[in-house]
Amino acid sequence: MMHHQPALHFLCNSEGLDVIFTLQGDPSLFVASAASQLLVHMLTLSVESESTTPLSEKDCDWPACAQMIIKHIEDSLQSGSASRINQSLKLLTSLFGSCRATWTEVLWLRIAKQVESFLTEDSVQTRHMLADLLLNMSRSPVFCDTEGSFWALVTSALEHLSPVQAGPLAVGILSLHKCPQDVRIQAMTVLLQPMDCILRAASQPLEYAGLLDESVSDPSTVESLLSSKSSCASLLCQTLAHLEKLLSLIHLPVDLPYTALLRSFVTILQFCSGLLIPATSLGSKISQILIGCGRVQKSALDALAALSERKGCDTVIGSLFDILLVYLESPNTSPTVLKKSFQAMSKWLARLPEMSCFNNQWQTEKILQDVFLVLQKRLCSPCWEVRDSSLEFLTSLIKSMRDQDEFKESLLSSEVPKLTENLLEDPESYVRASAVTAVGHLTFITYSLPETPVAGNQYNKEDTTAKLQDILSTDPESFPRRAVISIFTKWLKQGCTDQAEDTEKFVSRVIQTVERDLDWEVRIGGLELVEVFCVQTLCRAGLPKYPSAAASSTVTSSIQQNESLQIFCRAKLFRFLFWSLCDYDKPVGQKACDILLVLRASLSPSGLLKDCQGAGDVSVGHGIPWLQRTLRQGSLAQDFPTDGGNGVDFEDPESMMLALGTIDLEELHDELNKSSDHIEKSPQSLLEDILATVGTIDENEADCY
Repeated sequence: MMHHQPALHFLCNSEGLDVIFTLQGDPSLFVASAASQLLVHMLTLSVESESTTPLSEKDCDWPACAQMIIKHIEDSLQSGSASRINQSLKLLTSLFGSCRATWTEVLWLRIAKQVESFLTEDSVQTRHMLADLLLNMSRSPVFCDTEGSFWALVTSALEHLSPVQAGPLAVGILSLHKCPQDVRIQAMTVLLQPMDCILRAASQPLEYAGLLDESVSDPSTVESLLSSKSSCASLLCQTLAHLEKLLSLIHLPVDLPYTALLRSFVTILQFCSGLLIPATSLGSKISQILIGCGRVQKSALDALAALSERKGCDTVIGSLFDILLVYLESPNTSPTVLKKSFQAMSKWLARLPEMSCFNNQWQTEKILQDVFLVLQKRLCSPCWEVRDSSLEFLTSLIKSMRDQDEFKESLLSSEVPKLTENLLEDPESYVRASAVTAVGHLTFITYSLPETPVAGNQYNKEDTTAKLQDILSTDPESFPRRAVISIFTKWLKQGCTDQAEDTEKFVSRVIQTVERDLDWEVRIGGLELVEVFCVQTLCRAGLPKYPSAAASSTVTSSIQQNESLQIFCRAKLFRFLFWSLCDYDKPVGQKACDILLVLRASLSPSGLLKDCQGAGDVSVGHGIPWLQRTLRQGSLAQDFPTDGGNGVDFEDPESMMLALGTIDLEELHDELNKSSDHIEKSPQSLLEDILATVGTIDENEADCY
């Protein structure tokens, strides 16, 4: 309604604004947030539709509705009530985040002094809101391009807010591409101070100086927080999360001290594992607090993984791999921390070829052998989460390192492939699914191997395929079956099937299994396999995916179309596709319809389509009208004959060409893409629902809400 001026005037003139002001304090966060957002819409509409002259700080220049909302904001900010102040700060945060018009600067000038005063007051409840407000303002061109007062306020906030409160503001400022250098330095100081204190706490004074110059930063506040059991872990987790966010940016606007950060992350992990002997009293306190702290371990490992994307950390790589191996080997490592350790190790191992300190082949082989020894043990863990994480780690390694000879030799000479294959029969379905994925990716390595034993292992591609097809046919859980169909599709994309004829038989076997599956994600996975097969077949025949009418009219093209059509019929594709059109689950029908539209465009010349549309009395086509009726009625899959019943031969090229030319696939496509509640979502239906609640609010309370 707030796109229309009459609605705005109605609310302003009927005391509706007072109701919305009250709802800002509603105990339901959803209602309170919606009320605040509505006020933002109303203020924006009022100013932008009713202002005729440039606005000033004087009330008389502002439209009536805008005046009422701004007065409410000013009164709330001056009220001394923490809840009312927070409501207005949330409203302003939302406004400056969504509206970038120049009038927002005029509004800010009216309230700036009051907002600034909150920085020096003791109310913790109010001060934490300032970081979000200033961050949204800093992203607006209205404020980020200005010199002076606004950025001075940001600097003041970074100085006066506690490290926990200032952290989100600091990381937001460092993510900006336009920001004064002095503000950026202050933000960097806030973010790096905890890491600096960690390094100082762990080292002798002359051994390592830390990240920051003590002359420009006072570490006493952060040291106090780190030495307290109630705040140490929270501060480190927040700081590590902020650093991970920065390190994950594709274009980082600031230069971070990567080597020092890596050293600090490793030091935190050493504190948590009890391996570090602190050289300071602060270090002793931190060590006592952090030993076995899973929260901090996970945050440090996440930050460590993000840092792998940055270059220039080679000097401390040895200690990095040492601490990661400790976490992978330790029986005290929890399953969730182990998973994070695997993820970090995977990312850093992928960087081995470009690391100057690991250019020696022996060093690379040594670290890989150590990793696979640990992995062998973890694959046999009695804890299913550990087995699952181990398989995911193996898959990740294969994806990033399968072309490296040292990696392939180390992997194939270990027991890992055999243990992985054994886990295809694991009692836990999640593990079986991960084993399927890992075995499928192992095939990318073993596919190119000669049919001779490699380091004591025999790799039989046919056996692997048979095992996975057996899982697809018989596994009682859906996760392993989904994994199999996903792997089969990847194999097809990567060309891991030998000859075109074998591929045709392979696809045919798979879809005959998939079409009976009760899980819709397996069926849609089968359709994705069919889509890849169709595109590859058409490309091999020299047929474009979306041909022009001129291109498809040549004799050569007609021969190629006929050959492709025969392949699709032999593979029993059309039976699966038309059956899927009537699937219980709409996404399956949508996917099938999309594929049929592509096939029609590629296989049916426009002239042939016209001939097909007039061929209703041809003997091969007597079942097509029934097929059309069945599809229009949306008959369920179990009622859909696929064995030639009702005269439809899904393996006859002529019948299928006739079906493609006759059936209105566009109409089916439109029907399938309608939402199930498209009637109920109409404006009239909504108004009827609203009117139906009048006088019976108790009965309709849940629906109305």
